[in-house]
Amino acid sequence: MFSRLFKKQPKSPSPEYETSWRSIDWREDKEKLLTTINNFKPGNSEVNTLRILMHGPQGAGKSSFFNSVDSVFQGRNTTRAQAHAVETDRSFTVTFNPNSPITEEDPKYNKKPILKDKIHCLVAVIAADTVSMQSHDVFKQLRDVREKARDLCIPQVIIMTKVDEICPLVKEDLTTIYRSKKIKQKMEECSVNLGVPLNCIFPVKNYHQERTTDTTIDILILDALQNIIYFANDHVEDEVDSE
Repeated sequence: MFSRLFKKQPKSPSPEYETSWRSIDWREDKEKLLTTINNFKPGNSEVNTLRILMHGPQGAGKSSFFNSVDSVFQGRNTTRAQAHAVETDRSFTVTFNPNSPITEEDPKYNKKPILKDKIHCLVAVIAADTVSMQSHDVFKQLRDVREKARDLCIPQVIIMTKVDEICPLVKEDLTTIYRSKKIKQKMEECSVNLGVPLNCIFPVKNYHQERTTDTTIDILILDALQNIIYFANDHVEDEVDSE
């Protein structure tokens, strides 16, 4: 009787966790992903390079994501796209000027672009720690761009950065990212506000303060990049089918 009373009870699962909704092999997937991406060739002979347009609010991590992708392939930290080291009221990344949009009279405007000149995938970058605080105007601007891309049948992806800033468990162990209720909640907020399905939203951690590369960070970035490449390639292959 006493042995039953004092028997150690199984530890209840953390309320922050739920069953994993996306599967990644953290021990083996990096080399597989690197090989797949390095060997990839567009499925349309008219296109040598897939063109990706990245946009998003200031401070979301666009430059940092670009640098993080480059760091994965270089095997060391790089800063080819310079990013602000501190929060400011302006973006360090050069983006389109909404007050002076390009017109057909602009000498750089391409009136008759062929497939290789067009955008093949639209990528919105949004910071997980500011999703709930974004203004209606920001989401409207993102939706407006999304709708233009939709009309052109361009696939769309969301990169959700700074995931470690909203979940202490993920900050401690990044491999729990696909079990975190907080991360999934932020992904669902993005989905609702922008109309992008969950399977097109990829949570990542950019390189920021790390001095060396990290396998788990690399895998998340490579997984997102591989899917962007696949979506872009689907688009260029569909263009062949529609001709």
